[in-house]
Amino acid sequence: MKILVVEDETLLANSLKTLLEGKGFEVDAVCDGETGAEYAELGVYDLIILDVMMPGMNGYQVARQVRLRHCAAPILMLTARGEVSDRVEGLNAGADYYLTKPFDTRELLACVNALLRRQGNQVDELVRGNTALDLASCMLVCGEKRVRLSAREFDVMRMLLQAGERNLSKEAILARVWGFDSNAVENHVEVYVGFLRKKLQSIGSNVRIEAIRRQGYHLEVDGPC
Repeated sequence: MKILVVEDETLLANSLKTLLEGKGFEVDAVCDGETGAEYAELGVYDLIILDVMMPGMNGYQVARQVRLRHCAAPILMLTARGEVSDRVEGLNAGADYYLTKPFDTRELLACVNALLRRQGNQVDELVRGNTALDLASCMLVCGEKRVRLSAREFDVMRMLLQAGERNLSKEAILARVWGFDSNAVENHVEVYVGFLRKKLQSIGSNVRIEAIRRQGYHLEVDGPC
């Protein structure tokens, strides 16, 4: 499972990343609100850990923006401000839980696990139309038919399923799947979308990857969902 840490204190951000990776999570850490919102809106994270007090775009603003963009990932807010009014503002902005600094790492991990459990089946699979993506086995499943995806096929398909009908640009897919520092180009995205279309067709899926010129890709379902 993927976790996004948005924390402007570099030492704390790195400590959280190390802690969570040690528990088997895949973690991205960014140090400002604008970048955090950009990452969160990719729709590939199972949980967002979000600091409140950041220069520029603060945590409340980030939470409101990503909720307006229909990002449904649970948000765990971290802050040194523990007043009731602060907690209320955080919850009203879209946070699911509010943890006051300094905190015990055991409490943090308990909160992370509790928030992930609340998602239920969405943690195990993503479903669209007659097709499911099994997050544990990296397989696309349609009825009795299933096909295994490569690591990059899985990441691209997961992004598309989490985005639903929202268009994902090639740039966003490149940044998340290949990384901002990669030498990959937009043609790589086109190639992997082609692979996925063939695999969807091979299992009889009614899900299509639709391309919109200059806007990117989104999923559509043929017939009743």
